[in-house]
Amino acid sequence: MARRTPLRAGRDLCEITASMGSHVLPPQSATPTRSTEPLRLKIEAIEARARPKALAVALRDLGTGLTFAHHADRWFHAASTIKVAILVGVYEAIHEGRLVPQSRVHIRNRFRSAWDGSAFRVARERDANAEVHRHVGSTMRISELALHMIATSSNLATNLLLDVVGVETVQRSLEALRIGGVDVRRGVEDERAFEHHLNNRVTAEGLAALLGTIAEGRAFSPELSREMVDVLHAQEFRSGIPARLPKAVRVAHKTGEISTVAHDAGIVYPPDRAPYVLVVLTEWAPDDGGRSSTIAEVSKTIYEFLHEDGAARA
Repeated sequence: MARRTPLRAGRDLCEITASMGSHVLPPQSATPTRSTEPLRLKIEAIEARARPKALAVALRDLGTGLTFAHHADRWFHAASTIKVAILVGVYEAIHEGRLVPQSRVHIRNRFRSAWDGSAFRVARERDANAEVHRHVGSTMRISELALHMIATSSNLATNLLLDVVGVETVQRSLEALRIGGVDVRRGVEDERAFEHHLNNRVTAEGLAALLGTIAEGRAFSPELSREMVDVLHAQEFRSGIPARLPKAVRVAHKTGEISTVAHDAGIVYPPDRAPYVLVVLTEWAPDDGGRSSTIAEVSKTIYEFLHEDGAARA
């Protein structure tokens, strides 16, 4: 079962930031010399045992600069990992002064399809958290919506924020940061767009580049990058990357799962070495099991590989 710490209603970015402290790492320039071939063989063995339709892995060690890629340029349906990109779009608006975290947003549940402009709603029973739905007709702060979008993966919070900043603005934010491999095309639960194959897409390499930019403090400013890391630390769904790591290891991450994909993408903070970025994307037949356990096994394998020689001590 997923390890989960309940999100208290009303908790916002300021409180999260105060409790988490600093997590942004200065960019590193060390040149890696270690071979990743043993790691590749282990990842391929996991893939052979689990038998997903597709498995992609991207690793960026922020201490040494070592990288590893396994099908990392393959496109996947993004599911909720796209919410990291939307978070970045929100923070660019904050950086430019168009928004402040305390800005109030009217809570409604009516959106326009990216396909034909038809109206749609986010079904309360299908949303990961009903907290935002309980505020329909009132207002919530940008900071509250951002936290719910990431920590509890609220689809209603996601669409409200995306309406505030705009799909095109989010994509321009990624382009400004020189991030490829992340394609934002619509909000979530947009069934008309889904039926016409208009979907958000990601590659493992794209998400790793985005998270690396945040982790190194290069997403607009070190302060805003730190706030984004703190929001990602609040993630409550922990059956993927964190599940088989030591309890002292902290992970700032975002999961995503629909009927055919299961993903986890995050920044891993071991207590005894520099952090690293890890993205694991998977595709499955709708009735396949073992999704989270496969991601957890990849994560454990990466962790053990990076600790084998004690490299990149913090």
